[in-house]
Amino acid sequence: MRKARVFVPTSLAGLVLAATVLLAQTKAQTKETRVVRIPLDSLNGLEVIGGKAEIATYSGRRALHLFSSPDHLEADASMLAIVTSTNFKDGTIEVEVAGTPRAGAPPDSRGFIGVVFRAQDHGARGENIYLRPANGRADDQLRRNHSTQYESIPDFPWHRLRKESPGVYESYVDLEAGVWTKIKIVVSGTKVQLFVNGADQPCLIVNDLKLGDTRGQIALWAHLTTDAYFSNLTVSAAK
Repeated sequence: MRKARVFVPTSLAGLVLAATVLLAQTKAQTKETRVVRIPLDSLNGLEVIGGKAEIATYSGRRALHLFSSPDHLEADASMLAIVTSTNFKDGTIEVEVAGTPRAGAPPDSRGFIGVVFRAQDHGARGENIYLRPANGRADDQLRRNHSTQYESIPDFPWHRLRKESPGVYESYVDLEAGVWTKIKIVVSGTKVQLFVNGADQPCLIVNDLKLGDTRGQIALWAHLTTDAYFSNLTVSAAK
């Protein structure tokens, strides 16, 4: 009887302690993640670089439209809409994009569109994950293999990575030019994963982000040859 009285309260105390620790951990995890939803129905809080921006209706929804002047075409120029309030290191970025080669663009234009994260110095440095929507259903398998792309601005552009490490920083995923496409970018340390249209598995994995374990702003990105639309940006950032 004496042993029973000893074990029962000790066991209850252990359960109470375990529950308390679990509750504290859950609260801590909740506090460490901040979710920000940006509908992209206004230009407020955006720094636009290299192109023009407007709020327009595209395919049934209000969206941010990035575009360039008809007489402004450069071989390797980009457009950025930097979300100035962001200071992102690790977490998840979700956004819907629709990109198509603009009228009069060169034949090799693919509708390049994506997201730069950990951007610094007004976009002069950053990690870029983007799509080539016109490649997604091409008849050429090699073109399909170039549907997604990672590059690091400015020292590791896509063509350098393709030359030095063929097939490592790009991959295939089913895409359609000009169609709303949901992308999710998950960043942790020096690793990033890209998920497209709600897939359970990533279509692109990069384990060696070239800028290292840094932080910076989030920017919506497109090439000057692209008519680019963005909608429903959500950032879940670890503090």
